[in-house]
Amino acid sequence: MPKNSVLHRKSPRHIEALQGYALRMHSVVRAFSPAKINLALSVGALDAGGMHEIASWMATCEFGDELEIKRLLPDRMSRFSIDWHSEARRRTEVDWPIRKDLAVRAHALLEQRLGKNLPIQLRLQKRIPVGGGLGGGSSNAAAMLRALDALFDLHLRAEYLEAISSELGSDVPFLVRGGSAIVEGTGELLEPAPLQNVHLVLVFPEVQCPTGAVYRAFDALYPAARLDRDRVRAIAVDFVRADTPFNDLAEAACRVAPTLGELRAKVAAIAELPVHVSGSGSTLFVVCDSALHAEALAGAIEMRLHLPAVATRTAPTMVEEIDGEPRASPLGHMSLLEEIEPDDDR
Repeated sequence: MPKNSVLHRKSPRHIEALQGYALRMHSVVRAFSPAKINLALSVGALDAGGMHEIASWMATCEFGDELEIKRLLPDRMSRFSIDWHSEARRRTEVDWPIRKDLAVRAHALLEQRLGKNLPIQLRLQKRIPVGGGLGGGSSNAAAMLRALDALFDLHLRAEYLEAISSELGSDVPFLVRGGSAIVEGTGELLEPAPLQNVHLVLVFPEVQCPTGAVYRAFDALYPAARLDRDRVRAIAVDFVRADTPFNDLAEAACRVAPTLGELRAKVAAIAELPVHVSGSGSTLFVVCDSALHAEALAGAIEMRLHLPAVATRTAPTMVEEIDGEPRASPLGHMSLLEEIEPDDDR
């Protein structure tokens, strides 16, 4: 085909149209991608379909990744960059194929569902450790969906994004809005729960706890496991103490990675408090009395055990920024947005 073909040269009218398109639309969206914590996790026995039904109280944290997407002209191909944030405490190689990254898959999913191209340039800076039981990849996928909705003025309902995102992973629907929720089924059933101000220390051991292996260990340990929805719901409406959280997968995770159990005991000796496992591991966490307590404990763990540890707290997912300004119409948070305070005698 001749090089002066319309496929190789854009007419002045085409260039003017593209420039006008760029001027009329938002240019950049920044979204926070929070870690999630399982404050309660009950797991049922393996069903006939090879799945485990869960009941969990999940909450998002102030600790998380940062995602930025920039709009590209309609004729451009999307570009993706994923790296560790300068503040990341536990880094591993970003060695997975880019098209398998959950944020990139979320972008492709929304393009496919809407039947149109959404050309962007992604910059994802990660703090959440890979494979830590904090839902990092799932949160990145959810942040991508929110950011695309904001950047392209799609005006999609949160319920729609939650529904389509279930095929990306069981934690993604909750993380679309974040906050606090009771999550049931295989992650698709969401019910808002009170959002408490829970101070935490997250500890990041250099331990691998593959989710599949942890669930297989759980099946071996508890072949007749029973789902306890009532226990999860009771915890979610009560004040969270250091010994409140529970996780049916904790023992299985320590069985798969015995080092995790050893480190859990060492952290407990320093904290003089119960130490919990988030999700299928390997992140450990401790519930603290205050921000000052959490900061002091994180420092002590790092100094004495040489383990990365961060102080944080539960919080709603931050609203996206569109061209430097807070999004005017956010999706909303999956929580009742209420504080639960301890009784005087607690």
